[in-house]
Amino acid sequence: MKKLAATLALSTALVAPGLAYAQDLTIKAQIATYNGPNTFFAIYVTKPDGSYDSTLWVAGQNQRYYRHLRNWVRGISAAGGNIDGISGASVGAGQTLTVHASLADTMIDAGYQIHVDSAVENGGEYADNVVMPLTQANSGVTASGTGYVQNLTVTF
Repeated sequence: MKKLAATLALSTALVAPGLAYAQDLTIKAQIATYNGPNTFFAIYVTKPDGSYDSTLWVAGQNQRYYRHLRNWVRGISAAGGNIDGISGASVGAGQTLTVHASLADTMIDAGYQIHVDSAVENGGEYADNVVMPLTQANSGVTASGTGYVQNLTVTF
């Protein structure tokens, strides 16, 4: 009996962590065609109550422009001011940025949403340029944007 209990405990310890691991996401942001400087934007996640959860990617490494990404900045400020995502270069008109990220499986179909804020130097600012509920039904679906990010596709 003790051997059986030990075997079950060991097998559970080896299998259970795999059940709680993260879901891999591929996020494709298609930038609209326009004349002007490159787009900078933030891709971030909000909780079911609408509050900020985490940053997945920031396009544009010059922090002086981050203030133009209003909703994202408001969220990270409320969360203590730490940028917890990855950043890279801003993205030119007509280009597509592909980002790979991981989220906890428990966030899927649980009311979480992916948001994109976008802006261009000396151009417009678009808070919630694209908002997509993080659901299995939305995997692979393209959501249209209202600003510099023309559309967003999240696949998991």
